[in-house]
Amino acid sequence: MEHAINTNQNTAKYDFAIIGGGIVGMATAYRLAQRHPNARLVVLEKESAVGLHQTGRNSGVLHSGIYYQPGSMKAKTCREGKLSMEAFCSEHSIAWNQCGKLIVAIDETEVPALDRIFQRGLANGVVCRKVDRLEMREIEPHAAGVAAIHVRETGIVDYVAVTNQLKKILHDRHQAVRLNTTFLKASVAKNEVQIETSSGLIQAGYLINCGGLYCDKIMQRCGSKPPVKIVPFRGEYYLIRPNAWGLCRGLIYPVPDPSFPFLGVHFTRMIDGGLECGPNAVLALGREAYDWKSIHVSETLATLCNPGFLRLAGKYWRTGASEVYRSLSKAAFVTALQRLVPDITAADLTPAPAGIRAQAVTADGKLVDDFLIVHQERMTHVLNAPSPAATASLEIGNAIVQSLPQGM
Repeated sequence: MEHAINTNQNTAKYDFAIIGGGIVGMATAYRLAQRHPNARLVVLEKESAVGLHQTGRNSGVLHSGIYYQPGSMKAKTCREGKLSMEAFCSEHSIAWNQCGKLIVAIDETEVPALDRIFQRGLANGVVCRKVDRLEMREIEPHAAGVAAIHVRETGIVDYVAVTNQLKKILHDRHQAVRLNTTFLKASVAKNEVQIETSSGLIQAGYLINCGGLYCDKIMQRCGSKPPVKIVPFRGEYYLIRPNAWGLCRGLIYPVPDPSFPFLGVHFTRMIDGGLECGPNAVLALGREAYDWKSIHVSETLATLCNPGFLRLAGKYWRTGASEVYRSLSKAAFVTALQRLVPDITAADLTPAPAGIRAQAVTADGKLVDDFLIVHQERMTHVLNAPSPAATASLEIGNAIVQSLPQGM
């Protein structure tokens, strides 16, 4: 689709409408503008700026792709997306740093799981190597453990800066990013999509839902039943005071629990030179409830009445309880950190803003592991795009654009 739909005085008309101004939505708009330079597109964002939720509240890691099932969309887009993101940042003078990462086995019982991660990394083409305790301490002198994987190519970046640069590029190409515009509902009629928003009616030839924490609700408001439900998991962080920055040179991660798509509390060097640690993973009491005091009653009740979540909670309630305990007890959080870096203390930590992961859960209580993208008539819905979606965003956007029907 290379030509704009004709406009009139009453309804704004576009070739493409993208819901969501996070990094996935903005990257998709950018890829659309590259592929269809003569088309008109609009990004609809309910907030006053782009990248305020999952994009702006993650740890800024450029993931290597070592954890993901070989052949999965996560593995493919993460590997390709990391290279695309590095090239994009270099082209636009956005700071990034290939600081490297250690994935640490604390004791011998974790070594088999570490070996499995290493094999996945090799299968995915990740530049990594196993190191013994001596080499591990040369890389990260304060790290505990008996063995580790050194992933030299893992990096860090500011994803909000990336998202704002994508917005600038779209603006320079005379494409629209409508802030303070809430999506209400949409339907297909007469070979176009009628989109109702808080700032008026929009017509588009195609709609792409990159709504993140509300992607399943948006699909419902488009007249379809989503195959999954989003369960919000809050991840809480601490900043490490400058006097303790020397405890970590790059990134230090534990061996993750294979039952969950969460990577456990870890240490992350930030692009501004600081150091943070976290996150845990607790059920959020609302899709944008960033602390225990923030409660969205209807959203919480919807989660607690969701059969998929109830099945998930019934199976993993002990893990969930331990995450809540670590959320409520700084001492417990510190104990988890000391497994990786014994010299860290509670006095070294100060609270940092939390993030929320939009995790898709099936009706039978399974956490969706891979990215999930559903195509319908004149609509595409991104229904599961947690980490490493920021790393992979440019290639997720590319995959969406390439999958659109011919003529779009």
